Amino acid sequence: MTQLTQTASPTAPESAMPSSLGRRMKAARPFLISVVAIVGGLVLWQLVSMTTSPLFLPSVSMTWAAALELISDGTLQQSVLASSGRILAGWGAGVAIGVPLGIFMGRFDLVRQLLDPYIEFFRFIPPIAFVTLAVIWLGPGELSKIALIFYTTVFIVTLNTIAGVQAVNPLRLRAAASLGAGQWKILTTVILPSTVPFMVTGARIAMGNSFLTVVSAEIVSAREGLGALIWTARNFSRTEWVFVGIIALGLLGYLFDRVLRIATRKLLARYL
Repeated sequence: MTQLTQTASPTAPESAMPSSLGRRMKAARPFLISVVAIVGGLVLWQLVSMTTSPLFLPSVSMTWAAALELISDGTLQQSVLASSGRILAGWGAGVAIGVPLGIFMGRFDLVRQLLDPYIEFFRFIPPIAFVTLAVIWLGPGELSKIALIFYTTVFIVTLNTIAGVQAVNPLRLRAAASLGAGQWKILTTVILPSTVPFMVTGARIAMGNSFLTVVSAEIVSAREGLGALIWTARNFSRTEWVFVGIIALGLLGYLFDRVLRIATRKLLARYL
């Protein structure tokens, strides 16, 4: 009996191997599907580009060569850094103002009644409509572009925060008040934790819209930045540069969103 047990025992790890391998394959499946989708898209792009003029659709290899050209002289790096700095400054300021503004508007009726007409009016006016005024009022430098991104961000974050405050269960507010909690205690222990998911959603949406705004602002009045790069490429009929700028915007946006999601999961995990 002992000999049989000893003989059978080595097979246990072997029987567990297929199950472990299956779990790893299942976990890797979404990544593999994404890789296949990207490769398939690149192949399709290359095939379609072979049927038309490079001015209309440059090939993958031509776009890659253009990217290397822009990297070698530092143009792409400078453009990415310029756009990133403007986005982070304007978006950060918009979040910093939009969150407390949304909390006060959602919590206090008087504040909401005073500011709601302005919020509802300006949020329907796209930032690009203010590009000319921003340059006239603030100059063609960094401040005008950052102000436009701030304008884009603040309304989105404010409205999402208001929705979060108003979504708090009134029973929780009454329960906290019945236990003797004051307004400040209710705000910090009940309202803020419940509103965090709405704030994060607003910040992520605003981040995406910030990319739309920065391109518009850079096309009108900037010497550096991805928007300026795309506009310069258009002036010189370098379609492959346009594609490099567009791809850089997409990758940069994906990177920013991933970093934001990871940061919120680590820092605000108990509220999400």
